[in-house]
Amino acid sequence: MSIKKILSIALLIFIPISIAAEYLHWGSLVVFITSALGIIPLAIWLSTATEEVAIVTGPSIGGLLNAVFGNATELIIAIVALKAGLIDIVKASITGTIISNLLLVMGLSMLLGGIRYKEQEFKPIIARVNGSTMTLAVIAILLPTMVIYTSNGVEPAAIQNLSLITAIVLIAVYALTLLFSLKTHSYLYEVGILELEDSENTDESTTHKPNLWLWIGVLVASTVAVAFESEIFVGVVEETTKGLGLTPLFTGVILLPIVGGAAEYVTAVGVAMKNNMDLSVSVAMGSSLLVALLVAPVLVIIGIVIHQPMDLNFNPFEVVAVAIAVTIANLISLDGRSNWLEGVLLLATYIVLAAAFYFGSPESVVINKPHILDEESITESRTVVSDTVSTINPGEPRALKRNNIPKITDSDTLEQ
Repeated sequence: MSIKKILSIALLIFIPISIAAEYLHWGSLVVFITSALGIIPLAIWLSTATEEVAIVTGPSIGGLLNAVFGNATELIIAIVALKAGLIDIVKASITGTIISNLLLVMGLSMLLGGIRYKEQEFKPIIARVNGSTMTLAVIAILLPTMVIYTSNGVEPAAIQNLSLITAIVLIAVYALTLLFSLKTHSYLYEVGILELEDSENTDESTTHKPNLWLWIGVLVASTVAVAFESEIFVGVVEETTKGLGLTPLFTGVILLPIVGGAAEYVTAVGVAMKNNMDLSVSVAMGSSLLVALLVAPVLVIIGIVIHQPMDLNFNPFEVVAVAIAVTIANLISLDGRSNWLEGVLLLATYIVLAAAFYFGSPESVVINKPHILDEESITESRTVVSDTVSTINPGEPRALKRNNIPKITDSDTLEQ
């Protein structure tokens, strides 16, 4: 039995435990840990059900299902957190998922696969296409942040409109990438999947057609269960992380991606250890693309609908971290070969970034942050200007006269 199947069954026990911990008030830390462990098997079952339904429905519909449900767990957790008003954690989880997929997942895959096989090969064309698209996503994430940090004052409505336009463009780009991968250039993406199916058939020595309605039921049940567990998890995440001394930035960038992306981690590492780096790289980079081009834009639109406006103005260090992850992942995957040392390099970069997010102080990041104008600050500024102007006599010049400024003598200074 594979590690994925063991985890999907063994960790189910934490679902009733988390429910009991929630309603019996066993403490926020217990609820946080048990609900996080309960989400992991549900994410695996959701991923497995999507794959089984995709086998029956064919490559086109199956690829579309994988595109929609591939990161359903992360999307559900993010929607629940957004509804609860945890916007900073939601935005951090977007960048964290991209970073963890490109550095942690690819690093583990190359390390463990490279230990078992001296050198592994994969199609560099897929990595180049995904890398180019990821570069576009980084630019889109960077632009709203740069607008704020290069302006003296930006109204929230302007940032929200820029984020909405960017979201629409990213969704359109993702739709075109689906057309590229499922229709016009589908042959580039079929090799890894065929090799995986052949290896699984060889291992099991039997071929079977999945029961479509059974797996649709599992897909629906897993989705509902993930949403329920996410409500419990998100309900205590802020209190627990504060108690542990963790910032919302670290929680979103490091913790949430590990909980929501467990299924992708297990799949990518598992196929890499079967010497199928084509599929492993596609899973890691494809998941990052899905988050950057679909999940983040959808959250922007959902935030407007549920009156929890979320923009694409990220913490500057988050943008830097994503740019570093994309750059290193692109450089390592250019030659279409991997070994255990490249995996170590990716993991080392992830550990250093995680330490930076852990030890970094949120206050130190926003000290020089430009002011974003809101209605209250605009009103206050107008009041101050009006009061200042009213103190100047009509016959005097606009600038205050020099003799109106009180003089400070040496004796006054000595008295103070």
